[in-house]
Amino acid sequence: MDFSIKAFDTKNTLTAAKSGCIAVAVFENKKLSEAAKALDLNGEIAAAVKSGDISGKAGTTLLLRGVAGVSAARVLLVGMGADEAVSEKSFASAVTSALKTFATLGAQDAIIAFPVENVKERDLAWSVRSIVVAAADAEFRTDGQKSKKDPAPTGVRKLAIAVPQATPQVKAVLAQAQAIANGMGLTKELGNLSPNVCTPTYLANTAKKLGADYGFDIEVLDRKQLEALKMGSFLSVTRGSEEPPKFIVLKHNGGKKNEAPVVLIGKGITFDSGGISLKPGPGMDEMKYDMGGAGSVLGTFRAIGEMNLKLNVVGIVAACENMPSGRATKPGDIVTAMNGLTIEILNTDAEGRLVLADALTYAERFKPAAVVNVATLTGACIVALGHHNSGLFTRHDDIHNALADELMDAGKQAGDTAWRLPIGEQYNEQLKSNFADLANIGTPGGASCTAAAFLENFTRNYTWAHLDIAGTAWKSGASKGATGRPVPLLTTFLLNRV
Repeated sequence: MDFSIKAFDTKNTLTAAKSGCIAVAVFENKKLSEAAKALDLNGEIAAAVKSGDISGKAGTTLLLRGVAGVSAARVLLVGMGADEAVSEKSFASAVTSALKTFATLGAQDAIIAFPVENVKERDLAWSVRSIVVAAADAEFRTDGQKSKKDPAPTGVRKLAIAVPQATPQVKAVLAQAQAIANGMGLTKELGNLSPNVCTPTYLANTAKKLGADYGFDIEVLDRKQLEALKMGSFLSVTRGSEEPPKFIVLKHNGGKKNEAPVVLIGKGITFDSGGISLKPGPGMDEMKYDMGGAGSVLGTFRAIGEMNLKLNVVGIVAACENMPSGRATKPGDIVTAMNGLTIEILNTDAEGRLVLADALTYAERFKPAAVVNVATLTGACIVALGHHNSGLFTRHDDIHNALADELMDAGKQAGDTAWRLPIGEQYNEQLKSNFADLANIGTPGGASCTAAAFLENFTRNYTWAHLDIAGTAWKSGASKGATGRPVPLLTTFLLNRV
């Protein structure tokens, strides 16, 4: 879909707009939004609302044709809830309903003239981003590997968002929103691909294409190079697989030459069988999503490349499969990580932290301003937070941790929220081993926290945060698929740093 920003700051400009459809808001108290009032030259809209043809409840719709004095062929009334200070939920519901109606129309273009500046605790930028991301999500297709493709999208193909003033700043917000939506699209595509297609090599080739498209520096390290770097922790995970591991490093040099970069690290387990500690069969197909962290790093790079973000950013993707075989790592094996720590592997299904351990050590060479690793790390995070918030962990548990605040704020701005959970020495106590420096799983209780505490052992030389996206990176059930999260959070975090 093509998007644009249009200024409709007077009654005349909105009524004169030649469009297939204009969507405006109405409320449960039978009041009209300012845009609806502007189009109601002959009282038709007010009469429709008063008659009860539309209740005004969030997401309800009523399509009117040939409204007197309005150049647009159709006017779509959309319920926005009870309060003219619109809630985030009501706004999102109204946007979704409008997009569904647009898809059924014979029109090619439409205008959304919602009260984009009246959403509680949100700004115009959030509203524009919400519309663009929702439209992109509505058009996202999952039929790439089907022999018979789904029908092509119909209805509205060009969407204008009405704002009071089409300033350069607002147009920049639209461009950023489109970039975020495109980044989310890449993350979803990668996550949804079958694991026999989306292998570590496929992720490396995707990164190479991003490098070619957006001018990123790229390096892909193979097994021999990883062995030379003594990445024993990462390599222990890939021992059972026929697929070669790939350690992918992307560099976006958008900032000053000597400015310390932000480093994003993604867990890239393209299929996680659990290894020798084999997972149960039911639902194992969803373990193709265990590269959600890697997908979100690549999606974020897609977004910042499109924006030409004025910041130095390094992306690291540690990609491999976790498979059982005669060569696979066994429970009880002890391996040595890149930083010299020895790890007793008590459970081979706790593999994500093993690949991240060496990636976090590797990140030191960039002398980073901050490091954020992203991983579908623990099922326990889903138990704790459900599918609403990603888990956020930082080294210091004081209230005013700057990096944690940045990430929390970015999540709130983007509508891609995280919730902070604790780590500390008490969780490291659970990781003690009789035979190695630490174990790869903790004693029972606080599994998300002990996983984060494990990672913290490899981050002592820089500012660091960990995002556990196990509950937010994909949906199960009938709507099974990757969500594109946390690309909005990560991209907004980077934008704020600029």
